[in-house]
Amino acid sequence: MAIILDADVIIRGEKGTFDLHHWLVSRPDEHFEIAAITVAELWHGVERAAGAQRLKRQHYLRTILTPLPVIPYTEQTAYEHARLWAELEAAGKMIGYYDLIVAATALERGCEVATFNQRHFQQVRGLNVIVPA
Repeated sequence: MAIILDADVIIRGEKGTFDLHHWLVSRPDEHFEIAAITVAELWHGVERAAGAQRLKRQHYLRTILTPLPVIPYTEQTAYEHARLWAELEAAGKMIGYYDLIVAATALERGCEVATFNQRHFQQVRGLNVIVPA
């Protein structure tokens, strides 16, 4: 089973508030992936940055993303996304739209999600959430 990395894990690694590299290498038997929507979230941060900060972010993301398989948003993901969206909305437990897509991607693939955002992801029935430490 793979672990899908949420954007907040990668962003904290960039900011230096979490040692992402150490955490990844401390789990040598795990397979890590990233959802396509998370790639968009991360590159949005690059697009908003300017000057040296933009170059620094570009370099960091290229370094982090190069070895990670990017899981596309497929038609099957869309079905899982719609099901999950309706379920959470009906229960009054709606989460962020991008988190919803990450969760749908993970559920579709039978993956876990590594995130610091337990509050949102634990609303998703059947999703295994890992909080990196």
